[in-house]
Amino acid sequence: MKYMYQLELKVRDYECDLQGIVNNANYQHYYEHTRHEFLIQHDISFAKLHDEGIDFVVARVEMAYKTPLKSGDSFLSVLNLTQEGLKYTFHQKIYRLPDMKLCNVGRFDCVVLDHGKLCRNDELDVFVASLQIGN
Repeated sequence: MKYMYQLELKVRDYECDLQGIVNNANYQHYYEHTRHEFLIQHDISFAKLHDEGIDFVVARVEMAYKTPLKSGDSFLSVLNLTQEGLKYTFHQKIYRLPDMKLCNVGRFDCVVLDHGKLCRNDELDVFVASLQIGN
């Protein structure tokens, strides 16, 4: 499968629990970091948007754990982004390297708040549309 963005990361010791595997909450950190890097690469700044009173926030999270990561494991965090109405959905996966074993599948529905009010955002709409047509 093709992905719009991928980021290679490595598990750090402190991200693991007593069982020696990555604590479940850390997968959300990995996914969030991947989303932020993806948007930064496309010159979309959360800080700039926030200064304008616009916040791009997670409204719903779904994750499925497949194979645990362990300390020192390298992994690939990938994503695709779609839009349906007011909702922007990041479809994300984490694969262990080098064997590309699927470790986690995540879906993150995000929305835009303009001064606290749910709305569309022209900049993000144009950005997502450009990704869908391959620009």
